[in-house]
Amino acid sequence: MNIHSIELRTIQLPLVRPFRTSFGTQTSRELLLVKVTDAQGVEGWAEDVAMSEPLYSPEYVAGNLDLIKRFLIPTLFSRSELRAEDVSELLSPYLGAPMAKAALETAILDVQLRSEKISLASYLGATKSKVECGVSVGIAPTIDQLLEEVASYVDAGYRRIKLKIEPGWDVEPVRIVRETWPNIPLQVDANQAYSRSDGDHLAKLDPYNLLLIEQPLDEHDILGHAGLAKKVKTPICLDESIVSLRAAEDALALEATTIINIKPGRVGGYIESVRIHDLCVERKIPVWCGGMLETGIGRAANLALAALPGFTLPGDTSASARYFKEDVTNPFVMNDGYLEVPQGFGIGVEPHMDFLEEITTSKEIVTR
Repeated sequence: MNIHSIELRTIQLPLVRPFRTSFGTQTSRELLLVKVTDAQGVEGWAEDVAMSEPLYSPEYVAGNLDLIKRFLIPTLFSRSELRAEDVSELLSPYLGAPMAKAALETAILDVQLRSEKISLASYLGATKSKVECGVSVGIAPTIDQLLEEVASYVDAGYRRIKLKIEPGWDVEPVRIVRETWPNIPLQVDANQAYSRSDGDHLAKLDPYNLLLIEQPLDEHDILGHAGLAKKVKTPICLDESIVSLRAAEDALALEATTIINIKPGRVGGYIESVRIHDLCVERKIPVWCGGMLETGIGRAANLALAALPGFTLPGDTSASARYFKEDVTNPFVMNDGYLEVPQGFGIGVEPHMDFLEEITTSKEIVTR
């Protein structure tokens, strides 16, 4: 394909309720959307899942916008013809920024697959037409408010509950939720909030039959996670630590994890995500698809990935209504705890341009 132009659009989308984690509280979602148009006028969309501030990862929206304009787009434009499979290697001289690179690769892949009349699900190797839905529950102001929120998701049909935890908000909320719903699949996510010395405390979660404890320690502390895995019976799952296929190989070799959360933005795109999936299938390691409060654009692509055979645990592929009163695409609606995998060409969804214009805070089109 020959890229004609790349549009960079920043949007601000209010959340239906505040979402608090160990690193902060969000009341709205700022996102950088990328639209690639080829010489024939075919358009492809993707979203950069970086947050407004560098709290979850070093990347943030304004920084990625500058990086993409200053370095990544000129490098892409240096090629007269390009396929999505070439993007990662072409952009590799620029260190880091997997979310920015993933957005460009995915938008190019969307154009490519639309032109070839192939769905993203088919391209990635999906074997399922629908995906089990899990939901992520933020840290609540009180236990009663936590129970009220969890009850709303259980009643809606979600098949797995994930509780965000931090020191001071962990054992007690988990105990009460487990006692209230003895059989619901339940897991917790610490977002790096604990230290190596917290092993005995985290072991207090073992009686509650959790699926996993997600990323309890700093993302760079692979050895610490390996040590923690020997102290607690609950499986340790890595999220922020898994930034590439190599990182996954290293973590498994050190026995730092027995479950992996694959986030396409965090690992640099869907092509790298499939490589990690294939490694885990080979090693018999369960994987699931994490979420970054995506709009329908990112959610559609995540559903295509989560439909691969190795994704055996419900992910954070929630319905649109979990986060947004109005989505930028047709909303993803859960049916009996499942979301349908888009079957259209490319990512399989189209943005609602009128609504997108309403929530756009900046837009720039870079033409070859």
